[in-house]
Amino acid sequence: MTGRRRIPNPALREPQGVPSLSRDESRIPGFTLIELMIVMSLIVILASIGLAIYTNSVTRAKESVLKEDLFRMRDAIDQYYSDKGEYPTSLQDLVSQKYLRSIPVDPFTSSADTWREVPAEPDPANPTAQSGVYDVRSGSELKALDGTNYSDWN
Repeated sequence: MTGRRRIPNPALREPQGVPSLSRDESRIPGFTLIELMIVMSLIVILASIGLAIYTNSVTRAKESVLKEDLFRMRDAIDQYYSDKGEYPTSLQDLVSQKYLRSIPVDPFTSSADTWREVPAEPDPANPTAQSGVYDVRSGSELKALDGTNYSDWN
């Protein structure tokens, strides 16, 4: 083998301007499908936890508003009774007599017309007299976070 040179095959030659890639350099940089799926799964889990916390906080806020509205209306009924010696015939009497500015909106029914008026017991000395509104309750049929009905709240 003296004097013979090996001639490279032109078909196996690298094209001009394209660098040679080793086995480690052959991968294109980026994320694999499994990495993207894991990240997406984590995002979905965190979003669902955040949504659950948000809905509970909205419900807690509505429950606070309901408790406050019930307290204010019951206080107005008591003031009306102590001033007039009788219970109001309806919640609208509390507004017309300026004990309330307006009848509050029930936060769970989104209406001021759904309050349930609890009538007072009739006077045994005067059974023909109107009994009036003794108490008020929510008109909602939903259950509270503690498991009780909003319509049963005292």
